[in-house]
Amino acid sequence: QVQLVESGGGLVQAGGSLRLSCAASGRTFSYYAMGWFRQAPGKERESLAAISRNGGRPYIAESVKGRFTISRDNAKNTVYLQMNSLKPEETAVYYCAASGSLTVVPPRGAHEYEYWGKGTQITVSS
Repeated sequence: QVQLVESGGGLVQAGGSLRLSCAASGRTFSYYAMGWFRQAPGKERESLAAISRNGGRPYIAESVKGRFTISRDNAKNTVYLQMNSLKPEETAVYYCAASGSLTVVPPRGAHEYEYWGKGTQITVSS
């Protein structure tokens, strides 16, 4: 079992940046691949980024490629999502998730993630 707590959300102007953190406790953090997702009101949950347990093989969704970066620090049991050039349509609740998948490539689908944080609200004003 692993518990995940997101932080770093809030209100930001369009074009601004935020850095989300996800602190993990419970099972050994390095056992899990980690992912970031978001869900806007009335929309489906969207995969944003994922990273393997050793920090390799990062995945960034095409819609945010070049603006978002995922990283992890296993010594601190934390995964990060750096978000730059934010757009108003990216207002959503952002979630981190953990997967015990043993695949080399980190999972991209929400159904592949076993543990979820409660989410943090990101509001991008126009």
